Amino acid sequence: MTPDASLHIPIRDRVAAGESLAQLLLAYRQRPDVIVLALPRGGVPVAYEVASALDVRLDLMLVRKLGVPGHAELAMGAIASGGVRVINHDVLHYARIDQASIDAVAAREAEELQRRDRAYRGERPVPKLRDQQVILVDDGVATGATMQAAIRAARQQGPARIVVAVPVAAPESVQLLRSQVDELVCPLMPEMLMAIGRWYLDFDQTSDREVLDLLQRAWQRPCERAT
Repeated sequence: MTPDASLHIPIRDRVAAGESLAQLLLAYRQRPDVIVLALPRGGVPVAYEVASALDVRLDLMLVRKLGVPGHAELAMGAIASGGVRVINHDVLHYARIDQASIDAVAAREAEELQRRDRAYRGERPVPKLRDQQVILVDDGVATGATMQAAIRAARQQGPARIVVAVPVAAPESVQLLRSQVDELVCPLMPEMLMAIGRWYLDFDQTSDREVLDLLQRAWQRPCERAT
């Protein structure tokens, strides 16, 4: 996907990112078999705008990055619901990470994944993805590890189609992910990504409170109540 004129750079905020993405996904509008899955936390405000504009369901795909010890922003892998684990072997080799360190980080992140599941979903059942058109949304993709974990977790449930939609991503990650999904939508692929936040004017951390508020608003919409 080439850069789109509706996506102003730098991107104003996650709301603007979601609004722009929605314009590239209009083929999925008001389809009862479509579900948008947000990667918390930063992906939730983006996905909320996408789901609202398309008038389709919104839910979560819980994933956690496995950060390199001492350099947490650098992903050596990721985990997702359903026991999915993705490892970036290039990063492991570069940073000389041993298996014990990987397991320790994975155990800690698994606890946080479970906490978020309880905090965000409560008693709400996990959505069934079999035969559904699944759109995975995040606020950006750097190494692609977390999105790969999300794709694998979704694939386990037998969806009819998997779409990845992100406002900005590294070109090499787009190439990697495109081979794993049915469609990839990304209007901005800078050659020198550096960091996702570099491409936003407002990239403040999304809070648990904001995630809960957006989910509750989405789950009260008519298309949600009817499911």
